[in-house]
Amino acid sequence: MSRNTANAIVPQGASGALDTAIWSGPAGPEPAPARPGRSIVLVGMPGAGKTSIGRRLALRLGLPFLDADAEIEAAAGLPITDIFARYGEAHFRDGERRVIARLLAGPPLVLATGGGAFADARTRAAIRASGAVSVWLHCRMATLLKRVAGREHRPMFLNADPAEVLERLMVARHPLYAEADIVIACSDESPEVTTRRVQQAVEGWQPPIRLSVPLGERGYDILIGEGLLARAGALLAPVLPTRRVVVVTDDVVGPLHLPTLRAGLAETGTAILAEITVPSGEASKDIGVLHRVLEQMLAAGADRRTAVLALGGGVVGDLAGFAAAVALRGLPFVQLPTTLLAQVDSSVGGKTGVNLSLGKNLVGAFHQPRLVLADSGTLGTLPVRELRAGYAEVAKHGLLSGERFWRWCEAHGPALVGGDREALVTAVLESCRLKSSVVAGDEREESAEGGRALLNLGHTFGHALEAECGYGGMLLHGEAVGVGLGLAASLSARLGHCSQELPGRVIAHLQACGMPARIGDLPRRFSATALVGRMRKDKKAREGALRFVLLRGPGEAFTAGDVPLETVERLLRDEGCEA
Repeated sequence: MSRNTANAIVPQGASGALDTAIWSGPAGPEPAPARPGRSIVLVGMPGAGKTSIGRRLALRLGLPFLDADAEIEAAAGLPITDIFARYGEAHFRDGERRVIARLLAGPPLVLATGGGAFADARTRAAIRASGAVSVWLHCRMATLLKRVAGREHRPMFLNADPAEVLERLMVARHPLYAEADIVIACSDESPEVTTRRVQQAVEGWQPPIRLSVPLGERGYDILIGEGLLARAGALLAPVLPTRRVVVVTDDVVGPLHLPTLRAGLAETGTAILAEITVPSGEASKDIGVLHRVLEQMLAAGADRRTAVLALGGGVVGDLAGFAAAVALRGLPFVQLPTTLLAQVDSSVGGKTGVNLSLGKNLVGAFHQPRLVLADSGTLGTLPVRELRAGYAEVAKHGLLSGERFWRWCEAHGPALVGGDREALVTAVLESCRLKSSVVAGDEREESAEGGRALLNLGHTFGHALEAECGYGGMLLHGEAVGVGLGLAASLSARLGHCSQELPGRVIAHLQACGMPARIGDLPRRFSATALVGRMRKDKKAREGALRFVLLRGPGEAFTAGDVPLETVERLLRDEGCEA
């Protein structure tokens, strides 16, 4: 232990006798760089068995074992009781955090921490930042009482009833311990049995995939993996200002996933002030619905530190995000997307809004979330039609990314819409990777050419089709985008920008995935004149001139504002629209 570590606990300038007790030899070398692998940090109440389990676990894994409290006492030359008495708990916690951070900066080890260590927010943050796996040994009161007998020397038990102390600590600390990566329920079983269960849990633990959206102070992470809603409280706690939230969902998603979210939030003591349910479907992206959501949110007591959680698909995400953007001039916001379309596209990037009768998303705001939790397990509850509709955005990203991802789509798209879990996770990961890089370079779609506008590939046509259908469920957003992709590729070919084969390739792939790919595949007739009129009101139009995202090939998209109107109308008529 270096002098710097000792001074993290006992300040310089203390009494001379104490100075000589701190360190008797030369300062040691700086910690070695971290090796591959992860440290394991055991947390929990006094008596949870962190030291006894930790020693056994370290032997099983072939790692060194250290006890944070023992390291602190050895460095300071004082019992923890005396450190508390002389310098107070605040000073001790600050030093404890620095000692733990220093230990975790070295090679992987198993570290047992004091009962109050993980209850300190900065220590939790330091453990997370180190990349260590935190394990909560969660014991019942009866078990703890047996184990703390004879620990009267510990500061918390001096002249106190152990049961009352433990009860108070449980209330305060259990919601914080619940932020650990792994929770192990412990009983009166032997230490060997508990150690084996901890080892199995650690070796089987898979952290969620984490992608960063680098937007400076507005930057955030996208987490992708199974079971994230059940861990929502632990995953959200580090990024939210308080443990108070409002949940916005719809009447289809709520019964499926709200109970899991409730339980996940309850683990960390996160209070749900209101659960606001809107009708499912595009019709809920409406000013009137927005007004009702805002009324319920504020009536429930939401303040500027209350987070809005959007649990659902793109409609809920856009609506709840816009409500968060305008309520009290801006509330923290989290995306919990439960549809493929939302996970691969709408939950990332901060675009929020509602529709008008004139068109989609004509009223809205840029409001970046604090976090996106894409729980891949929720995709298993999607109807086939919703899954296929969401796949249109994946295909769009394939065309924007280039031949590698586009060929992957052609090879795996049919399996994906059939529910293949591995293909679904890959699609979400690759789509989010593309979108996060585009958003980072052009957050507010201000680039004169290209940039974030390229993500609108297929959307000029798609939004016009949706508006004509009236947002009543006849045509899903993803279905409209799929048809729009075929039209965008066909328009590109007619203008000589891409090969004549590309439109057929796009249309054939979408049809192979069971999706409508041409206007003629849709359940109603359209007027070319009416669709062009809708496009003129699209938010991407400039001074009444139509703007399209066109293709030279996969990975070669560009924006164009000089497309001849007659070419667009002729394409629409050739695709079956009335004149």
